[in-house]
Amino acid sequence: MAITLRRDNPVKTQDIQNWDPFREMQSLLRFDPFREMRPFFGNFTVPEMTFNPAFEVKETKDAFIFKADIPGVKESDLEVSVTGERLLISGKREEEKKEESDTVYTWERSYGSFSRSFMLPHGVDTAHARAELKEGVLTLVLPKLPEVQPKKIAVKSEKVKA
Repeated sequence: MAITLRRDNPVKTQDIQNWDPFREMQSLLRFDPFREMRPFFGNFTVPEMTFNPAFEVKETKDAFIFKADIPGVKESDLEVSVTGERLLISGKREEEKKEESDTVYTWERSYGSFSRSFMLPHGVDTAHARAELKEGVLTLVLPKLPEVQPKKIAVKSEKVKA
């Protein structure tokens, strides 16, 4: 019995360079194995996908900035709170009313409640935090306290006498 060794590499270097593990994980988390089978279920109800908005968190020199894509979420259905060093952002997107006479060919939009929690580092000025909901994007700015912001220290050198 002979074992055949493959010498060619099926994975191209270009594929490895373009591979993004975070994008791959996000696509796996949104994977719905029953999506293609929904037309065959008839009146059987399939659990709806939950609404899970994507967040972007970045740190600048002066603040921490949180951005979330939450189209269709009303300001009244959104809650942002800070308890200790924990930031909690929660809300809900209501499902549109379905009419019995409507024929739905695909249902890919997700609805429901969401809740995201973030641990904040020491030195966040929560008293001056501000949040804005504009065009479906939530922007939350949490400034840093002045005492934890980086300060430049001047370096002096001694003059050497000859």
